[in-house]
Parts: sequence; structure tokens; C-alpha cells
Amino acid sequence: MTDEIRKIVPEIEELLANRKFHELRSMLSSYEPADVALLFDEIDEESIPILFRILPKEMAAECFVEMDSDHQVTLIEAFSDKELTAVISDLFVDDTVDIIEEMPANVVKRILVHSDPQKRKEINELLHYPDDSTGSIMTTEFVELKPSMTADNVFAQIKKTGVDKETIYTCYVTDPARHLIGVVTVKDILTAPKEGMTVGELMEDQVISVGTLDDKEETARTMSKYDLMAIPVVDNEKRLVGIVTYDDAMDVIESGDTEDIEIMAAITPTDKPYLKTGVFATWLKRIPWLLLLMVSATFTSGILKHFEDALTRSAAMTALIAFIPMLMDTGGNAGGQVSVTVIRGLSLGEISMRDILRILWKEIRVAILCGATLSVVNFGKMMLIDRVSISAAIVVSLTLVCVVIIAKLVGAILPILAKRIGFDPAVMASPFITTIVDALSLLVYFKVAQLVIGWA
Repeated sequence: MTDEIRKIVPEIEELLANRKFHELRSMLSSYEPADVALLFDEIDEESIPILFRILPKEMAAECFVEMDSDHQVTLIEAFSDKELTAVISDLFVDDTVDIIEEMPANVVKRILVHSDPQKRKEINELLHYPDDSTGSIMTTEFVELKPSMTADNVFAQIKKTGVDKETIYTCYVTDPARHLIGVVTVKDILTAPKEGMTVGELMEDQVISVGTLDDKEETARTMSKYDLMAIPVVDNEKRLVGIVTYDDAMDVIESGDTEDIEIMAAITPTDKPYLKTGVFATWLKRIPWLLLLMVSATFTSGILKHFEDALTRSAAMTALIAFIPMLMDTGGNAGGQVSVTVIRGLSLGEISMRDILRILWKEIRVAILCGATLSVVNFGKMMLIDRVSISAAIVVSLTLVCVVIIAKLVGAILPILAKRIGFDPAVMASPFITTIVDALSLLVYFKVAQLVIGWA
């Protein structure tokens, strides 16, 4: 909640308690609906329907979309049939679908019952698309024009139907079979070089479009790449069936980023906000990953156990144990740096499988520079501060170079391979890279010690 909204909560509660509804309505009208929606998190549940009914009609509908799903359920249960019909009729179809997807079955049934037949049909059509598809986030409310229309025809059409559309600035041109053949903006029509020009003469016929079954994150990235405020969605026969607007694309990007961050932190993604997720549910999201990583970490334990006898033969060997955490942490950090960069490049479409050799060549050079720098600094530290033998310092410093190179190569390769075989690259991020690098670091460490110090 913004600081400004938080400051007015006591005043809101006082106005509600004193039933000064007119004054409260005027006060709330000066705020954005998204900010007003945050107020419902701060007031008691009994006051939620009262505060909602105070809001101006248009603001109420916009607020409803921005609310937490729990508050939406509270309101729907408190609404009369007439109120529910009024609210649903003011929502865009895609917003209604988003709300329905988070509602209990009995609430969904009531929403559908009180939607008009046409809207109910559109809602059901959108609900049939896969969750990760573009069709699931598109809206069927857009301005559709014909090539023969003139400016007067267009503006008459917009005045007639535009009030129910999510955007009227960009209009889409279709033929009699509803195939998408062009796009035209209100600016194009207003600034037409000659009076009486038709939409067909003004439209851009090279239209960037997406399919209903295209991945919704790819669609969002396409919109970002071409700076589009909306993008048309077509079916398999290239018929225009909907559009995706900028606000929906932003929601997809935010959701995808959150999911990637959770996966990279070894947490199963969840749709609920942190404070809304119970302890047991949080445990269920985290424990599978922790169990998997714990089991995979036994590889490093096995390596240590294998070399246990050799490590305890002399004081020189025992001294090497103290530097194992530093080597493993450095490897994990080096691999994590690369994986985050590569995953970002993959998500933005900047790199692909065909770039793997260029990526590896670049990371090898970077790794050599990073490893050499760390090695020199570490050698000086071990000699001046740790006061170890030269042979021990050489072992650790040489291992540092090798570990950094290995870590950066693993961090670069795993996400790309994951993408290639159809897995989410974020799954191959920090936890798995760290586990793999840890095991390889120990093997390299002991092999270097064998070569430098000569123990078998």
C-alpha cells in the first residue's frame, strides 16, 4: 500500500463509523481505482460491502478488478442479484475470466448466471483455452472495421460500440469472413491526406499478430519488442478472434518474472501473495525442492568421504579442508552470475541454442580473467594472512581458476540445454548449478592437490 493511502485509513474508518458516506465518496473519487482497491486490505470484512457501494459506479468496477480474490468473494456473496449483474456488466470479458479462474465453483456459477448470454458465451470460450496460451488472456472486445468504411462511418461505429471496448485507438480491419487484413489507428483516420479516403486506403496491411495457442509470455515479449499497445489474436484460419492489451501483457510478464525468481530460489511457484499463503501450503511448496537438493548434495559428501583418508594423512592435507567452503561458494557465485544472464537473454529472445558456441567462447575468456584475478588475490591472502605453505596456496589458487571456468561453463550450458529440451531454464538455475559445481569443485581440488603435493 502506498504511503499516501495508508495515511488516510484512520480517516476512512472514522467516516465509515460516523456514516458520512457522501463525504467519503467525494474523498475516494480523487484517488486511482488501483490505490482505492488497497484500502480493502486495511478495513474489517463487515465494512467491505459498505465501502464498495459508496464508490462511484465506474470506479467500483475498476476497483473490483484490482482487488484481492478473497475480497471479491466477500463482495459477490454480499451482492444482491441486481448488484452482481451491474458489476459484471461493467467488467471487460478478459477481466471477468481472470476473476472467475480464482473463484470457488459456487461463486463462478453465480457470476455466469448473472452475465448476459453474449458475455457468458465469450467467457466460456476464453475459459477453454490452456492457461499458458494467448487465448486465455485475450479480450474479445475490440473495434472491428471494414475496408470500405470512410472516416464518418468509422467514428459512427466507434461512438456506437466503443464504450464497451478496451481500446478504441487501434482498430482492426477484416474481410467479410473476418480474416484479419489490416490495422488502422484513429490518428491515421484523423490525419488522412485526402477527405473521403477509405479504411482500406489508410490501413497498414503488414500486421503483427499472434495465434490463440501461442505461449502468452512469447506474446507479451512480442508486444514489448514492437512497442505495441495491443496485438491482434487470430485462429488457425487467420480469423480475428480477439486482442491482447498492454495491461494484460504486463501482468503476464510480472507473473512470469515472479515464477522464475521462485524457481531459481528452489520454491514451487504459487499464485497467492506471501502473506495470504498458509504455513502448511508454504511448507508444501518448499520441501520437495529441499529434499531433492539435499539428496543431490550427497554427491559432495561422497567425494569428501572418498578422499577422507588422504586428507588426514598430514597437517598439510588437513589444512586444505579449511578452504573447501570458499572454493564451493566461489564456484556457486560464478555459475549463478552466468545463469542469470543467460536466462534473461533466453527469456527476451536475445540468445538461442545456435548461439551456444559464441556464449561458451565468451564465458571461457571471462572465466580466465575472473579466475586469474581471484587466484592472485587469494594467493597473496593465504601467504600473508593465513600463513600456509606455498604448496597449499598454489593448490587452492590453481583450483580457483579451474572452479571459476567450470562454474561459468555449467551456468551457461544448463539453461540453454533446458530450453532446448523443453524445460523452463529457470529450473536449471542456482540450486542445481550450485550442486553440480560443488561436486566438480571438490574433484578438481583433490586432483590438483594430488598433482602439486603428490599424495595418492
